[in-house]
Amino acid sequence: MADALSKVPDVDIDPEGKFKYILVNIKVKGGTEQKVIVRGTKTAEYHNHIFEKVNPAMEALGLECNCLGGGKIEHNNTEKKLRVFGESTGYGKADHAVTVEKLKSVFKDYEITME
Repeated sequence: MADALSKVPDVDIDPEGKFKYILVNIKVKGGTEQKVIVRGTKTAEYHNHIFEKVNPAMEALGLECNCLGGGKIEHNNTEKKLRVFGESTGYGKADHAVTVEKLKSVFKDYEITME
């Protein structure tokens, strides 16, 4: 089942714009293997809308989800910049430092800042 974790991308965010994001801990049901993922999209009016899409997808892979908090990301792909800021009213503020590290692993040539 740990194989299921490796198939889940660490980061899945919109390619451009300002949008809500959540930090999610996923783990193997009944196991100890786990990892943290970042999910963000402009289509979400509220942070829980992102979780409502992520949770069933992870459950289908035999994984459990726990939202660790949220915020916003501003993605400028022309200037190769990402800005992580804000918080979620429902889930609280995500650990932006963790989010930045996850983003750096995918967007290696970007300038990534947090507030």
